[in-house]
Amino acid sequence: MTGPNTRGKLDLDPEVVRKARNLAARAAEPVIQMARTHTTVSVERALLRLSGLSGADADGRPWANHLVDTVQAQVGLEHGVALPVWDALARGGHGSLADLAAAAAAGRVDFRLPTGSDARTAERAARRAARGGMDRIDRRRAERDRMLDQVGDPPQPWIYLIVATGDIYEDIPQAQAAAREGADVVAVIRSTGQSLLDFVPEGATREGYAGTYATQENFRLMRSALDDVSRELGRYVRLTNYASGLCMPEIATLAGLERLDMMLNDCMYGIIFRDINPRRTFIDQRFSRQIHARAGIVINTGEDNYLTTADAVDAAHTVIVSQLLNERFGHEAGLSDAQLGLGHAFEINPKIPESFRLELAHAQLVRELFPDAPLKYMPPTKHMTGNIFAGYLLDAFFNLAGVMTGQSIILIGMMTEGIHTPWLSDRDLALENVRYVRDAAGGLAEDFVPRPDGFIGERARRVLSESIDLLDKVDKDGLLTAIAEGTFGVTRRPPDAGKGLEGVVERADGYLNPAIDILDNEDPHAASAPQEVTA
Repeated sequence: MTGPNTRGKLDLDPEVVRKARNLAARAAEPVIQMARTHTTVSVERALLRLSGLSGADADGRPWANHLVDTVQAQVGLEHGVALPVWDALARGGHGSLADLAAAAAAGRVDFRLPTGSDARTAERAARRAARGGMDRIDRRRAERDRMLDQVGDPPQPWIYLIVATGDIYEDIPQAQAAAREGADVVAVIRSTGQSLLDFVPEGATREGYAGTYATQENFRLMRSALDDVSRELGRYVRLTNYASGLCMPEIATLAGLERLDMMLNDCMYGIIFRDINPRRTFIDQRFSRQIHARAGIVINTGEDNYLTTADAVDAAHTVIVSQLLNERFGHEAGLSDAQLGLGHAFEINPKIPESFRLELAHAQLVRELFPDAPLKYMPPTKHMTGNIFAGYLLDAFFNLAGVMTGQSIILIGMMTEGIHTPWLSDRDLALENVRYVRDAAGGLAEDFVPRPDGFIGERARRVLSESIDLLDKVDKDGLLTAIAEGTFGVTRRPPDAGKGLEGVVERADGYLNPAIDILDNEDPHAASAPQEVTA
Protein backbone atom coordinates (compact mmCIF):
# COMPACT_ATOMS: atom_id res chain seq x y z
CA MET A 1 0.00 0.00 0.00
CA THR A 2 0.98 3.60 -0.43
CA GLY A 3 0.48 6.71 1.65
CA PRO A 4 -2.14 9.26 0.62
CA ASN A 5 0.44 11.94 -0.27
CA THR A 6 2.55 9.85 -2.64
CA ARG A 7 1.98 8.95 -6.25
CA GLY A 8 2.33 5.23 -5.57
CA LYS A 9 2.68 2.55 -8.19
CA LEU A 10 0.19 4.14 -10.58
CA ASP A 11 1.70 7.64 -10.52
CA LEU A 12 -1.62 9.20 -9.54
CA ASP A 13 -1.53 12.98 -9.31
CA PRO A 14 -2.27 13.94 -5.67
CA GLU A 15 -4.10 17.06 -6.85
CA VAL A 16 -6.42 14.95 -8.99
CA VAL A 17 -7.11 12.65 -6.04
CA ARG A 18 -7.85 15.64 -3.79
CA LYS A 19 -10.22 17.05 -6.41
CA ALA A 20 -12.13 13.76 -6.51
CA ARG A 21 -12.53 13.72 -2.72
CA ASN A 22 -13.59 17.36 -2.60
CA LEU A 23 -16.25 16.74 -5.24
CA ALA A 24 -17.50 13.68 -3.34
CA ALA A 25 -17.77 15.74 -0.14
CA ARG A 26 -19.73 18.45 -1.92
CA ALA A 27 -22.07 15.93 -3.53
CA ALA A 28 -22.68 14.20 -0.20
CA GLU A 29 -23.33 17.34 1.86
CA PRO A 30 -27.02 17.93 1.00
CA VAL A 31 -27.79 14.30 1.82
CA ILE A 32 -25.90 14.57 5.12
CA GLN A 33 -27.92 17.65 6.04
CA MET A 34 -31.13 15.82 5.19
CA ALA A 35 -30.10 12.93 7.48
CA ARG A 36 -29.30 15.37 10.31
CA THR A 37 -32.72 16.99 10.14
CA HIS A 38 -34.97 13.93 9.78
CA THR A 39 -35.73 10.75 11.67
CA THR A 40 -37.40 7.47 10.76
CA VAL A 41 -39.46 4.84 12.53
CA SER A 42 -36.42 2.55 12.58
CA VAL A 43 -34.15 5.18 14.14
CA GLU A 44 -36.73 5.63 16.90
CA ARG A 45 -37.07 1.87 17.38
CA ALA A 46 -33.29 1.62 17.59
CA LEU A 47 -33.32 3.98 20.59
CA LEU A 48 -35.81 1.71 22.34
CA ARG A 49 -33.75 -1.40 21.57
CA LEU A 50 -30.58 0.33 22.77
CA SER A 51 -32.46 1.13 25.98
CA GLY A 52 -33.22 -2.54 26.58
CA LEU A 53 -36.55 -3.16 24.86
CA SER A 54 -36.82 -6.60 23.27
CA GLY A 55 -39.44 -9.23 22.69
CA ALA A 56 -42.59 -9.47 20.61
CA ASP A 57 -46.29 -10.23 20.92
CA ALA A 58 -47.82 -13.65 20.28
CA ASP A 59 -47.90 -12.96 16.54
CA GLY A 60 -44.21 -12.05 16.40
CA ARG A 61 -44.64 -8.28 16.09
CA PRO A 62 -41.86 -6.66 18.13
CA TRP A 63 -42.73 -4.49 21.11
CA ALA A 64 -40.48 -1.79 19.64
CA ASN A 65 -42.79 -1.56 16.62
CA HIS A 66 -45.89 -1.44 18.78
CA LEU A 67 -44.51 1.37 20.91
CA VAL A 68 -43.28 3.55 18.04
CA ASP A 69 -46.44 3.00 16.00
CA THR A 70 -48.67 4.02 18.90
CA VAL A 71 -46.63 7.13 19.69
CA GLN A 72 -46.67 8.08 16.01
CA ALA A 73 -50.44 7.66 15.79
CA GLN A 74 -51.15 9.66 18.96
CA VAL A 75 -48.60 12.51 19.00
CA GLY A 76 -46.39 12.05 15.92
CA LEU A 77 -42.65 11.38 15.73
CA GLU A 78 -41.48 14.92 14.96
CA HIS A 79 -40.13 15.25 18.51
CA GLY A 80 -38.96 11.62 18.74
CA VAL A 81 -40.29 8.83 20.94
CA ALA A 82 -38.06 9.56 23.94
CA LEU A 83 -40.17 12.23 25.64
CA PRO A 84 -43.59 10.58 25.16
CA VAL A 85 -42.32 7.11 26.14
CA TRP A 86 -40.35 8.01 29.26
CA ASP A 87 -43.05 10.46 30.30
CA ALA A 88 -45.56 7.61 30.20
CA LEU A 89 -43.21 5.47 32.30
CA ALA A 90 -42.76 8.29 34.81
CA ARG A 91 -46.53 8.71 35.17
CA GLY A 92 -46.64 5.17 36.54
CA GLY A 93 -48.46 1.93 36.05
CA HIS A 94 -45.85 0.35 33.79
CA GLY A 95 -42.78 -1.32 35.22
CA SER A 96 -40.69 -1.54 32.07
CA LEU A 97 -40.55 -0.59 28.41
CA ALA A 98 -41.92 -4.02 27.53
CA ASP A 99 -44.87 -3.56 29.93
CA LEU A 100 -45.55 -0.14 28.42
CA ALA A 101 -45.38 -1.54 24.88
CA ALA A 102 -47.81 -4.35 25.71
CA ALA A 103 -50.23 -1.83 27.22
CA ALA A 104 -49.84 0.44 24.18
CA ALA A 105 -50.57 -2.48 21.87
CA ALA A 106 -53.75 -3.14 23.84
CA GLY A 107 -54.83 0.50 23.56
CA ARG A 108 -54.38 1.23 27.28
CA VAL A 109 -51.84 4.11 27.05
CA ASP A 110 -52.43 7.77 26.22
CA PHE A 111 -49.15 9.33 25.13
CA ARG A 112 -48.49 13.05 25.28
CA LEU A 113 -45.63 15.44 24.56
CA PRO A 114 -44.71 16.59 28.07
CA THR A 115 -43.70 20.13 28.95
CA GLY A 116 -41.95 21.89 31.82
CA SER A 117 -40.72 19.75 34.70
CA ASP A 118 -42.44 16.66 33.28
CA ALA A 119 -40.39 17.02 30.08
CA ARG A 120 -37.18 17.43 32.07
CA THR A 121 -37.96 14.31 34.12
CA ALA A 122 -38.67 12.27 30.98
CA GLU A 123 -35.53 13.56 29.28
CA ARG A 124 -33.28 12.61 32.21
CA ALA A 125 -34.73 9.08 32.30
CA ALA A 126 -34.38 8.64 28.53
CA ARG A 127 -30.78 9.79 28.65
CA ARG A 128 -29.97 7.33 31.45
CA ALA A 129 -31.50 4.49 29.46
CA ALA A 130 -29.63 5.37 26.27
CA ARG A 131 -26.38 5.74 28.18
CA GLY A 132 -26.81 2.27 29.64
CA GLY A 133 -27.14 0.77 26.16
CA MET A 134 -24.18 2.73 24.84
CA ASP A 135 -22.08 1.59 27.79
CA ARG A 136 -22.87 -2.01 26.90
CA ILE A 137 -21.73 -1.42 23.30
CA ASP A 138 -18.52 0.09 24.70
CA ARG A 139 -17.96 -2.96 26.89
CA ARG A 140 -18.48 -5.31 23.95
CA ARG A 141 -15.92 -3.35 21.94
CA ALA A 142 -13.43 -3.60 24.80
CA GLU A 143 -14.18 -7.33 25.00
CA ARG A 144 -13.21 -7.71 21.32
CA ASP A 145 -9.93 -5.90 21.97
CA ARG A 146 -9.13 -8.27 24.83
CA MET A 147 -9.87 -11.31 22.71
CA LEU A 148 -7.65 -10.04 19.92
CA ASP A 149 -4.85 -9.65 22.46
CA GLN A 150 -5.47 -13.11 23.85
CA VAL A 151 -5.91 -15.23 20.73
CA GLY A 152 -4.24 -13.12 18.03
CA ASP A 153 -5.37 -11.46 14.83
CA PRO A 154 -4.82 -13.34 11.54
CA PRO A 155 -2.73 -11.56 8.90
CA GLN A 156 -4.40 -10.02 5.86
CA PRO A 157 -5.75 -10.80 3.40
CA TRP A 158 -8.52 -12.26 5.51
CA ILE A 159 -10.43 -15.10 3.91
CA TYR A 160 -14.15 -14.31 3.97
CA LEU A 161 -16.67 -17.13 3.70
CA ILE A 162 -20.47 -17.22 3.60
CA VAL A 163 -22.71 -19.52 5.67
CA ALA A 164 -26.43 -19.58 4.95
CA THR A 165 -28.56 -22.64 5.70
CA GLY A 166 -31.63 -20.84 7.07
CA ASP A 167 -31.22 -22.66 10.41
CA ILE A 168 -28.94 -20.98 12.96
CA TYR A 169 -28.27 -24.34 14.60
CA GLU A 170 -27.00 -25.70 11.26
CA ASP A 171 -25.06 -22.52 10.53
CA ILE A 172 -23.03 -22.81 13.73
CA PRO A 173 -21.22 -26.11 13.04
CA GLN A 174 -20.70 -25.11 9.40
CA ALA A 175 -19.18 -21.78 10.49
CA GLN A 176 -16.89 -23.50 12.97
CA ALA A 177 -15.82 -26.05 10.35
CA ALA A 178 -15.08 -23.25 7.88
CA ALA A 179 -12.93 -21.48 10.47
CA ARG A 180 -10.96 -24.68 11.04
CA GLU A 181 -10.38 -24.89 7.27
CA GLY A 182 -8.96 -21.36 7.15
CA ALA A 183 -11.82 -18.83 7.10
CA ASP A 184 -10.98 -15.63 8.97
CA VAL A 185 -14.38 -13.97 8.50
CA VAL A 186 -17.73 -15.76 8.56
CA ALA A 187 -20.71 -13.99 7.02
CA VAL A 188 -24.21 -15.20 7.83
CA ILE A 189 -26.38 -14.32 4.84
CA ARG A 190 -29.83 -13.03 5.75
CA SER A 191 -33.00 -14.77 4.71
CA THR A 192 -34.30 -13.68 1.31
CA GLY A 193 -36.47 -10.60 1.65
CA GLN A 194 -35.54 -9.67 5.23
CA SER A 195 -34.32 -6.26 4.06
CA LEU A 196 -37.93 -5.49 3.09
CA LEU A 197 -39.36 -6.34 6.51
CA ASP A 198 -40.06 -3.23 8.59
CA PHE A 199 -39.45 -5.18 11.80
CA VAL A 200 -36.67 -7.35 13.23
CA PRO A 201 -37.71 -10.94 14.00
CA GLU A 202 -37.16 -12.23 17.52
CA GLY A 203 -35.30 -15.23 18.86
CA ALA A 204 -33.35 -18.10 17.35
CA THR A 205 -34.72 -18.97 13.91
CA ARG A 206 -34.65 -22.22 11.92
CA GLU A 207 -36.70 -21.47 8.79
CA GLY A 208 -34.90 -18.88 6.68
CA TYR A 209 -34.92 -18.91 2.88
CA ALA A 210 -31.50 -18.89 1.16
CA GLY A 211 -30.22 -17.39 4.37
CA THR A 212 -30.80 -17.10 8.11
CA TYR A 213 -32.79 -14.30 9.72
CA ALA A 214 -30.78 -11.55 11.38
CA THR A 215 -31.98 -11.49 15.00
CA GLN A 216 -30.32 -10.52 18.25
CA GLU A 217 -30.42 -14.10 19.52
CA ASN A 218 -28.93 -15.46 16.30
CA PHE A 219 -26.16 -12.86 16.61
CA ARG A 220 -25.47 -13.95 20.19
CA LEU A 221 -25.41 -17.66 19.37
CA MET A 222 -23.03 -17.32 16.40
CA ARG A 223 -20.70 -14.89 18.19
CA SER A 224 -20.41 -17.29 21.13
CA ALA A 225 -19.69 -20.22 18.79
CA LEU A 226 -17.01 -18.31 16.90
CA ASP A 227 -15.43 -17.23 20.20
CA ASP A 228 -15.11 -20.91 21.10
CA VAL A 229 -13.43 -21.79 17.82
CA SER A 230 -11.22 -18.67 18.01
CA ARG A 231 -9.80 -19.88 21.31
CA GLU A 232 -9.37 -23.36 19.86
CA LEU A 233 -7.49 -22.09 16.78
CA GLY A 234 -5.50 -19.32 18.43
CA ARG A 235 -6.78 -16.61 16.03
CA TYR A 236 -9.80 -14.34 16.17
CA VAL A 237 -12.59 -15.28 13.74
CA ARG A 238 -14.75 -12.31 12.75
CA LEU A 239 -18.52 -12.38 12.34
CA THR A 240 -20.41 -10.48 9.64
CA ASN A 241 -24.07 -9.80 9.02
CA TYR A 242 -26.18 -7.21 7.14
CA ALA A 243 -27.17 -3.74 8.38
CA SER A 244 -29.25 -2.77 5.39
CA GLY A 245 -32.90 -2.57 4.49
CA LEU A 246 -35.79 -1.03 6.37
CA CYS A 247 -34.39 -1.93 9.82
CA MET A 248 -30.81 -0.82 9.24
CA PRO A 249 -30.50 1.26 12.49
CA GLU A 250 -31.98 -1.48 14.66
CA ILE A 251 -29.83 -4.26 13.21
CA ALA A 252 -26.74 -2.07 13.61
CA THR A 253 -27.66 -1.51 17.25
CA LEU A 254 -28.20 -5.22 17.89
CA ALA A 255 -24.86 -5.96 16.20
CA GLY A 256 -23.11 -3.54 18.53
CA LEU A 257 -24.78 -5.06 21.56
CA GLU A 258 -23.77 -8.61 20.52
CA ARG A 259 -20.21 -7.80 19.33
CA LEU A 260 -20.37 -8.45 15.62
CA ASP A 261 -17.21 -7.36 13.81
CA MET A 262 -18.38 -6.43 10.31
CA MET A 263 -21.66 -5.35 8.79
CA LEU A 264 -22.69 -5.02 5.16
CA ASN A 265 -23.65 -1.35 5.00
CA ASP A 266 -23.66 0.49 1.67
CA CYS A 267 -24.91 3.97 0.87
CA MET A 268 -26.98 2.93 -2.16
CA TYR A 269 -27.40 -0.86 -2.25
CA GLY A 270 -30.86 -0.95 -0.68
CA ILE A 271 -32.04 1.85 -2.94
CA ILE A 272 -30.88 0.30 -6.19
CA PHE A 273 -31.36 -3.40 -5.60
CA ARG A 274 -34.25 -3.49 -3.06
CA ASP A 275 -36.24 -0.40 -4.10
CA ILE A 276 -36.06 1.12 -0.62
CA ASN A 277 -36.78 4.83 -0.63
CA PRO A 278 -33.57 6.88 -1.04
CA ARG A 279 -34.42 9.36 1.73
CA ARG A 280 -35.25 6.58 4.19
CA THR A 281 -32.02 4.81 3.31
CA PHE A 282 -29.69 7.78 3.82
CA ILE A 283 -31.32 8.82 7.11
CA ASP A 284 -31.21 5.29 8.49
CA GLN A 285 -27.69 4.83 7.24
CA ARG A 286 -26.21 7.77 9.12
CA PHE A 287 -27.46 6.46 12.46
CA SER A 288 -26.37 2.91 11.67
CA ARG A 289 -22.86 4.03 10.73
CA GLN A 290 -22.57 6.08 13.90
CA ILE A 291 -23.38 2.92 15.85
CA HIS A 292 -20.81 0.97 13.81
CA ALA A 293 -18.19 3.62 14.56
CA ARG A 294 -18.96 3.42 18.27
CA ALA A 295 -18.90 -0.39 18.30
CA GLY A 296 -15.64 -0.70 16.35
CA ILE A 297 -17.44 -2.52 13.53
CA VAL A 298 -15.96 -2.57 10.02
CA ILE A 299 -18.53 -1.85 7.31
CA ASN A 300 -18.53 -3.65 3.97
CA THR A 301 -19.90 -1.58 1.11
CA GLY A 302 -21.63 -2.98 -1.97
CA GLU A 303 -20.06 -1.50 -5.06
CA ASP A 304 -19.50 -5.01 -6.38
CA ASN A 305 -23.25 -5.26 -6.95
CA TYR A 306 -23.21 -2.47 -9.55
CA LEU A 307 -21.07 -4.66 -11.76
CA THR A 308 -23.66 -7.42 -11.79
CA THR A 309 -26.08 -5.14 -13.65
CA ALA A 310 -23.65 -2.79 -15.44
CA ASP A 311 -20.58 -3.61 -17.52
CA ALA A 312 -17.47 -3.89 -15.34
CA VAL A 313 -15.29 -1.99 -17.83
CA ASP A 314 -17.70 0.72 -18.94
CA ALA A 315 -18.97 1.31 -15.39
CA ALA A 316 -15.65 1.04 -13.56
CA HIS A 317 -15.72 4.75 -12.71
CA THR A 318 -19.13 4.41 -11.02
CA VAL A 319 -17.51 2.05 -8.52
CA ILE A 320 -14.87 4.67 -7.68
CA VAL A 321 -17.52 7.39 -7.34
CA SER A 322 -19.58 5.24 -4.98
CA GLN A 323 -16.50 4.36 -2.93
CA LEU A 324 -15.62 8.04 -2.54
CA LEU A 325 -19.19 8.81 -1.49
CA ASN A 326 -19.20 5.88 0.95
CA GLU A 327 -15.92 7.17 2.37
CA ARG A 328 -17.36 10.67 2.89
CA PHE A 329 -20.59 9.42 4.45
CA GLY A 330 -18.57 7.05 6.64
CA HIS A 331 -16.15 9.72 7.85
CA GLU A 332 -18.98 12.12 8.64
CA ALA A 333 -20.64 9.43 10.76
CA GLY A 334 -17.41 8.85 12.70
CA LEU A 335 -15.96 5.79 10.96
CA SER A 336 -12.19 5.67 10.73
CA ASP A 337 -10.36 4.55 7.60
CA ALA A 338 -9.71 1.24 9.35
CA GLN A 339 -13.50 0.66 9.44
CA LEU A 340 -14.16 1.38 5.75
CA GLY A 341 -14.34 -2.01 4.06
CA LEU A 342 -15.00 -0.55 0.62
CA GLY A 343 -16.12 -3.08 -1.96
CA HIS A 344 -15.17 -3.91 -5.53
CA ALA A 345 -15.32 -7.03 -7.66
CA PHE A 346 -13.67 -9.28 -10.24
CA GLU A 347 -16.51 -9.08 -12.77
CA ILE A 348 -14.84 -8.21 -16.09
CA ASN A 349 -15.91 -10.55 -18.88
CA PRO A 350 -13.04 -13.07 -19.21
CA LYS A 351 -13.53 -13.10 -23.01
CA ILE A 352 -12.39 -9.48 -23.28
CA PRO A 353 -8.76 -9.17 -24.41
CA GLU A 354 -6.43 -8.00 -21.62
CA SER A 355 -9.20 -8.66 -19.08
CA PHE A 356 -6.74 -9.55 -16.32
CA ARG A 357 -4.65 -6.43 -16.94
CA LEU A 358 -7.81 -4.32 -16.78
CA GLU A 359 -8.71 -6.00 -13.51
CA LEU A 360 -5.28 -5.32 -12.05
CA ALA A 361 -5.62 -1.65 -13.04
CA HIS A 362 -8.98 -1.32 -11.31
CA ALA A 363 -7.93 -3.22 -8.18
CA GLN A 364 -4.66 -1.31 -7.82
CA LEU A 365 -6.47 2.01 -8.32
CA VAL A 366 -8.85 1.21 -5.47
CA ARG A 367 -5.97 0.10 -3.28
CA GLU A 368 -4.05 3.34 -3.82
CA LEU A 369 -7.04 5.65 -3.46
CA PHE A 370 -7.88 4.09 -0.08
CA PRO A 371 -4.53 2.96 1.35
CA ASP A 372 -5.70 2.53 4.94
CA ALA A 373 -9.08 0.94 4.25
CA PRO A 374 -9.67 -2.82 4.70
CA LEU A 375 -10.88 -3.32 1.13
CA LYS A 376 -13.23 -6.21 0.40
CA TYR A 377 -12.65 -7.87 -2.97
CA MET A 378 -15.51 -9.93 -4.40
CA PRO A 379 -15.10 -12.99 -6.66
CA PRO A 380 -16.47 -13.55 -10.17
CA THR A 381 -20.17 -14.40 -10.29
CA LYS A 382 -21.75 -12.89 -13.41
CA HIS A 383 -19.52 -14.78 -15.83
CA MET A 384 -19.54 -18.15 -14.05
CA THR A 385 -21.20 -20.45 -16.56
CA GLY A 386 -21.44 -23.82 -14.85
CA ASN A 387 -18.16 -25.03 -16.36
CA ILE A 388 -16.56 -25.89 -13.04
CA PHE A 389 -13.04 -26.20 -14.46
CA ALA A 390 -13.15 -22.75 -16.07
CA GLY A 391 -14.78 -21.41 -12.92
CA TYR A 392 -12.06 -22.81 -10.68
CA LEU A 393 -9.42 -21.22 -12.93
CA LEU A 394 -11.25 -17.90 -12.90
CA ASP A 395 -11.40 -17.99 -9.10
CA ALA A 396 -7.65 -18.64 -9.00
CA PHE A 397 -7.05 -15.56 -11.15
CA PHE A 398 -9.30 -13.59 -8.80
CA ASN A 399 -7.27 -14.77 -5.81
CA LEU A 400 -4.05 -13.88 -7.61
CA ALA A 401 -5.30 -10.37 -8.41
CA GLY A 402 -6.20 -9.96 -4.74
CA VAL A 403 -2.72 -10.92 -3.58
CA MET A 404 -0.93 -8.89 -6.27
CA THR A 405 -2.78 -5.68 -5.42
CA GLY A 406 -2.75 -6.03 -1.64
CA GLN A 407 -6.46 -6.48 -1.01
CA SER A 408 -7.48 -6.81 2.63
CA ILE A 409 -10.50 -9.13 2.60
CA ILE A 410 -10.98 -11.78 -0.08
CA LEU A 411 -14.38 -13.43 -0.35
CA ILE A 412 -13.75 -16.91 -1.66
CA GLY A 413 -15.14 -17.77 -5.08
CA MET A 414 -17.09 -20.98 -5.70
CA MET A 415 -16.59 -23.00 -8.85
CA THR A 416 -20.28 -23.99 -8.77
CA GLU A 417 -21.48 -20.38 -8.49
CA GLY A 418 -23.45 -20.70 -11.74
CA ILE A 419 -25.09 -24.03 -10.84
CA HIS A 420 -26.43 -24.27 -7.28
CA THR A 421 -25.97 -23.19 -3.70
CA PRO A 422 -22.46 -24.48 -2.96
CA TRP A 423 -21.98 -27.76 -1.14
CA LEU A 424 -19.52 -28.16 1.71
CA SER A 425 -17.13 -29.93 -0.66
CA ASP A 426 -17.26 -26.90 -3.00
CA ARG A 427 -16.35 -24.68 -0.07
CA ASP A 428 -13.40 -26.88 0.84
CA LEU A 429 -12.06 -26.68 -2.73
CA ALA A 430 -12.52 -22.91 -2.74
CA LEU A 431 -10.62 -22.57 0.54
CA GLU A 432 -7.85 -24.77 -0.86
CA ASN A 433 -7.64 -22.54 -3.94
CA VAL A 434 -7.25 -19.28 -2.01
CA ARG A 435 -4.87 -20.81 0.52
CA TYR A 436 -2.61 -22.06 -2.25
CA VAL A 437 -2.50 -18.73 -4.07
CA ARG A 438 -2.00 -16.74 -0.88
CA ASP A 439 0.81 -18.99 0.33
CA ALA A 440 2.49 -19.43 -3.05
CA ALA A 441 2.36 -15.74 -4.02
CA GLY A 442 3.36 -14.52 -0.58
CA GLY A 443 4.46 -10.88 -0.73
CA LEU A 444 4.00 -10.60 -4.48
CA ALA A 445 2.32 -7.21 -3.98
CA GLU A 446 5.75 -5.80 -3.13
CA ASP A 447 7.10 -6.85 -6.54
CA PHE A 448 4.07 -5.86 -8.60
CA VAL A 449 5.00 -2.40 -9.87
CA PRO A 450 3.35 -1.61 -13.23
CA ARG A 451 5.09 0.86 -15.55
CA PRO A 452 3.60 4.32 -14.94
CA ASP A 453 3.23 4.87 -18.69
CA GLY A 454 2.06 1.31 -19.37
CA PHE A 455 -1.36 -0.22 -19.96
CA ILE A 456 -2.28 -0.63 -16.29
CA GLY A 457 -1.23 2.86 -15.23
CA GLU A 458 -2.97 4.51 -18.17
CA ARG A 459 -6.17 2.58 -17.57
CA ALA A 460 -6.22 3.47 -13.87
CA ARG A 461 -5.75 7.17 -14.54
CA ARG A 462 -8.48 7.11 -17.20
CA VAL A 463 -10.95 5.56 -14.75
CA LEU A 464 -10.05 8.17 -12.16
CA SER A 465 -10.58 10.94 -14.71
CA GLU A 466 -13.99 9.53 -15.66
CA SER A 467 -14.83 9.38 -11.95
CA ILE A 468 -14.11 13.08 -11.55
CA ASP A 469 -16.29 13.92 -14.53
CA LEU A 470 -19.17 11.93 -13.02
CA LEU A 471 -18.65 13.42 -9.55
CA ASP A 472 -18.78 16.89 -11.06
CA LYS A 473 -22.14 16.03 -12.66
CA VAL A 474 -23.46 14.49 -9.43
CA ASP A 475 -22.39 17.60 -7.52
CA LYS A 476 -24.21 19.89 -9.96
CA ASP A 477 -27.38 17.79 -10.34
CA GLY A 478 -27.61 16.33 -6.83
CA LEU A 479 -27.01 12.78 -5.64
CA LEU A 480 -30.71 11.97 -5.39
CA THR A 481 -31.16 13.07 -9.00
CA ALA A 482 -28.19 10.95 -10.10
CA ILE A 483 -29.74 7.89 -8.44
CA ALA A 484 -33.08 8.64 -10.08
CA GLU A 485 -31.34 8.74 -13.48
CA GLY A 486 -29.83 5.24 -13.06
CA THR A 487 -26.24 6.44 -12.67
CA PHE A 488 -25.31 3.55 -10.37
CA GLY A 489 -26.11 -0.01 -11.35
CA VAL A 490 -28.36 1.18 -14.23
CA THR A 491 -31.59 0.97 -12.18
CA ARG A 492 -33.55 4.23 -11.73
CA ARG A 493 -34.86 5.05 -8.25
CA PRO A 494 -36.73 8.38 -7.74
CA PRO A 495 -36.33 10.11 -4.34
CA ASP A 496 -40.05 10.10 -3.55
CA ALA A 497 -40.80 6.50 -4.45
CA GLY A 498 -39.83 3.12 -3.07
CA LYS A 499 -40.52 1.24 0.13
CA GLY A 500 -40.41 2.91 3.53
CA LEU A 501 -40.98 6.57 2.60
CA GLU A 502 -43.97 6.72 4.96
CA GLY A 503 -41.56 6.07 7.84
CA VAL A 504 -39.59 9.29 7.23
CA VAL A 505 -40.32 12.29 9.50
CA GLU A 506 -38.80 15.76 9.56
CA ARG A 507 -37.55 16.70 13.03
CA ALA A 508 -39.28 19.55 14.84
CA ASP A 509 -37.63 22.07 17.17
CA GLY A 510 -37.08 20.29 20.45
CA TYR A 511 -36.59 16.86 18.85
CA LEU A 512 -34.90 14.50 21.30
CA ASN A 513 -33.09 11.25 20.69
CA PRO A 514 -30.46 10.81 23.42
CA ALA A 515 -28.70 8.08 21.43
CA ILE A 516 -28.09 10.54 18.57
CA ASP A 517 -26.91 13.16 21.07
CA ILE A 518 -24.31 10.73 22.42
CA LEU A 519 -23.22 9.63 18.96
CA ASP A 520 -23.00 13.21 17.65
CA ASN A 521 -21.05 14.59 20.58
CA GLU A 522 -18.64 11.87 21.69
CA ASP A 523 -15.56 10.51 19.92
CA PRO A 524 -16.44 6.91 19.02
CA HIS A 525 -12.78 5.87 18.95
CA ALA A 526 -12.20 7.07 22.50
CA ALA A 527 -15.08 4.96 23.76
CA SER A 528 -13.92 1.88 25.64
CA ALA A 529 -14.59 0.30 28.98
CA PRO A 530 -12.61 -2.31 30.92
CA GLN A 531 -15.59 -3.93 32.62
CA GLU A 532 -16.54 -7.51 32.00
CA VAL A 533 -19.77 -7.95 30.09
CA THR A 534 -22.49 -10.48 30.73
CA ALA A 535 -24.62 -11.82 27.94
